[in-house]
Parts: sequence; structure tokens; C-alpha cells
Amino acid sequence: MTARLRVDLDALAANISRVRDTVSPAELMLVVKDDAYGHGLEPVVRAASAAGVNWFGAFDVRTGCAVRDAVGDGARIFAWIAASRDDLDAAVAARIDVGIGDADLLEELAEAARDAGAGVRVHLKIDTGLHRNGVRPEQWPHFVSRAAVLEAEGVIDVVGVWSHIAEASDAEDDDARDLYERALAQAAGAGLRPAIRHLAASAASFARPEFRYDMVRVGAFCYGIRSAGGPSADDLGLTPIGTLEADVVDVAEEVVRIGLGALDGLPSSLGRRASVGTPAGSRQLIAVGDSDSLVAAWPGAVVGDAVAVYGPGAAGEPGATDLAEIIGTIGEEIALRVSPLLERRYTRR
Repeated sequence: MTARLRVDLDALAANISRVRDTVSPAELMLVVKDDAYGHGLEPVVRAASAAGVNWFGAFDVRTGCAVRDAVGDGARIFAWIAASRDDLDAAVAARIDVGIGDADLLEELAEAARDAGAGVRVHLKIDTGLHRNGVRPEQWPHFVSRAAVLEAEGVIDVVGVWSHIAEASDAEDDDARDLYERALAQAAGAGLRPAIRHLAASAASFARPEFRYDMVRVGAFCYGIRSAGGPSADDLGLTPIGTLEADVVDVAEEVVRIGLGALDGLPSSLGRRASVGTPAGSRQLIAVGDSDSLVAAWPGAVVGDAVAVYGPGAAGEPGATDLAEIIGTIGEEIALRVSPLLERRYTRR
């Protein structure tokens, strides 16, 4: 193949250490949704487990089961999307903590636990305004009362209360936190004693200590992907773990052709707007085709030379977010665009 994503697992471990030091005494949940943000699920979770991560945020049950297969029984795995009864049965069997933000789904999960003859750990979700599922505040008192009944029955163990926040402005996030605090009080009033409160993701976990509670769910920052419009990765003390690179496949007088294009995940809108790293330094990315791209030539260029598009080794060492800001999006989108068919190479320093 003529293109690849290099993934530095030592940089991942260093980022994890940096995040844990920052958010302590809150615990880190490493979010590994979307194939670990495109970096490859199994190698990432194995490296993270070796680095001391005990909690993994899997988004969906299928990913949660894959994490369980990769790291064994010791890890705690949290999944917050269950699309079917089969998903719920699988979650119970794999001992996955399940995020529940719907009254009907709570009943269905309880039924799955009864049928399996095993209790299940549950994190109840309050909608604090983002509307990314979750129980509406006016329905929350009845919801937590019903959860308390099911807990007394022994089919669920309410171990957590959680929510998402927008991280769009401090004022909006403060309003969301007020709703969250009321939800916690109402859960306590219903007789629930959840030990794990979690609200913050990457940006808020660094910038807003009061949002950390008992645990933070951090994905992007652990992969060295900073927030668009926010502090630099250097300022955050993080290193991008992925380097997207491609080989030169043809050399002409003024341009070279590299074996990476839009079908591999390189946005075509970056043409003439971004630079890449070459053996001779920074050169302009002239055009992005479907399966290859044109880069301004340099003296001595030969077929097989490696060109870095983003990550360590790229021109100025930009991360995914630096490219994202050029075209008005976020770094996660750039990382997730990288084709799953592209080779991932895992390195240690």
C-alpha cells in the first residue's frame, strides 16, 4: 500500500498520563468509540490497559463486547447505546455498564437481566439540554423512582448518573450543570446512591474542575486531538498519536503525486489550502483527487519518498484539528475520515 496511519502507542500512554494527572482525583474513562477514533480499537485498548486505564467508554454494546474480548474481565466498560434486545442481552452477558436514558429501555434492560438471572450495572442519563438522548427533567423524578424499585428487586444496580454537555459556552454548560445537580438530588431523594457521577468530556475536564465529579469521559485529548478554536496540543501537554502519511508514486518537474486521496479520507477541500511534510520540508498540497494527490515538487524527490499530511513529521507538525480548522470542522472528523482500509502501523519510541 502507498499510504498508512502510523500510531504511536507510547504517545497514547503519555497523553493518558497527562489527562489523569490533570483530572485527578476524578477517574479517567477512555472513550474508544468509532474504532478508537480511527486509530484501531484492539491495539489502543490493550496499550491503554497496560498504561493503567480501568474504564473504557465504548458508545455501543458491540464495541463494548470487543473491548471485553481485548482486555478481559478486569476492565469496566461503559456503553450508552443499545439498539435492540440482542444488544441488551449481550451487555448483560459481557458485564458491561449500560447507560440508560429512556424509560422503556430501562424496563427492557431489567427484563433482560431477569431472563439472564444476573443483575446489571446501570448509569441513568438526564438530558441537561444537549438532547443527545437522556430523560427530560420533568420526567426524571418518576424515572429514578422506577429505577429505585428495580434496584430493590435486584435486577439493576444504579452505579452512576451522567449526562452530556455541549461545551459550547461556559454559560450554557453552567446551566447544564445546574440541571445535573438537581437530577442528582432527585435521584438521592428516590433512594438511589450512585457512586459514579460523570458529566465532562475532553475540553471541560481540563478547563472546568467543578465538572469533573467522580469520573471524566475523555476521548479526543487522549489521542492528542485538541478542540477546534481551543488551546494548542503543546499548551495542553498532549501529542497527536496518529501520523497520516503517503508515498510518492510519481515525480514530475513541478509536482509529485502521492498515493493518498479523497477515498482514503483526505478532504478534497484542503487542496491549495494546506501544506504537507516532505523530506525537503514543507510543500503545498496542490490538489486532492479520488485516489491520489498532487504536492509541489522538491529537489531530489524520488518515488517511495514518504510525505506526512498530519501528525509528527508533517509540515509544522499539525494535528488533525489544524487541518480541520482550515475547512471549518473539528479534528475528530479528520481522524474519523481516514479509511478503515488504510494500513495502521503501531510504533513504540
